[in-house]
Amino acid sequence: MCSSTNTEFRPTQTWYEDADKYWKSVPSSVNGMLGGLEEVHRPDIRDSLAFLDKLRADPKLSLNTTYACDCGAGIGRVTKHFLTARFDKVDLVEQNSQFLEAAANSYLKEEKQSGKVVDMFPVGLQQFTPVKGRYDVIWCQWVLSHLTDEDLAVFLKRCAERLAPRGIICVKENVATKGYVIDRGDSSVTRPVSAFENIFRAAGMSVVAKKVQTNFPSGLFEVNMWALQPNQK
Repeated sequence: MCSSTNTEFRPTQTWYEDADKYWKSVPSSVNGMLGGLEEVHRPDIRDSLAFLDKLRADPKLSLNTTYACDCGAGIGRVTKHFLTARFDKVDLVEQNSQFLEAAANSYLKEEKQSGKVVDMFPVGLQQFTPVKGRYDVIWCQWVLSHLTDEDLAVFLKRCAERLAPRGIICVKENVATKGYVIDRGDSSVTRPVSAFENIFRAAGMSVVAKKVQTNFPSGLFEVNMWALQPNQK
């Protein structure tokens, strides 16, 4: 891994092209989606379920669970084991068409046939515009590291403007203890918590819940979960 720690994040001119090239070399499997760390799958799903269930139980949020969007979905690991267990319908957003083909034809074939999985959008998040009023939850996991700061803020604003009533955006991402850890191998940046939360504020979002992932192997980045709601106008 060609990574370095920096005090600021300046993406290369080929930032998105390099990420696309990297992911085209990754196999369409759960192990591929998890970078060879398949052992994190179970604790990841368990903590995501617990985080969402706590949000659902909060009377102040009155969260609906009709429709979710899985951003950076890959072959649909999060959709299959988490989102379809809590939502009536799920859409996937994934720029790698090979991953979506694997999802539709194999990994999520049953969910697609049953109508649990509806649309699959072959587009990067920097270009994705959600259907207005469709999603109760937009779930973004291990994908926002591929967006520049500017594109991340704009993406969150677009999502916030198009959520269903009382909808939320959930972010689950690696976080750095200090500075920005930039990986030139897959064209990603691991941001510190402060950078994420500054971007959330810039996008007009408020943090309504936050949790740190538990029971991951030692030596990995800490993983944080945030639930975001648009600020009242």
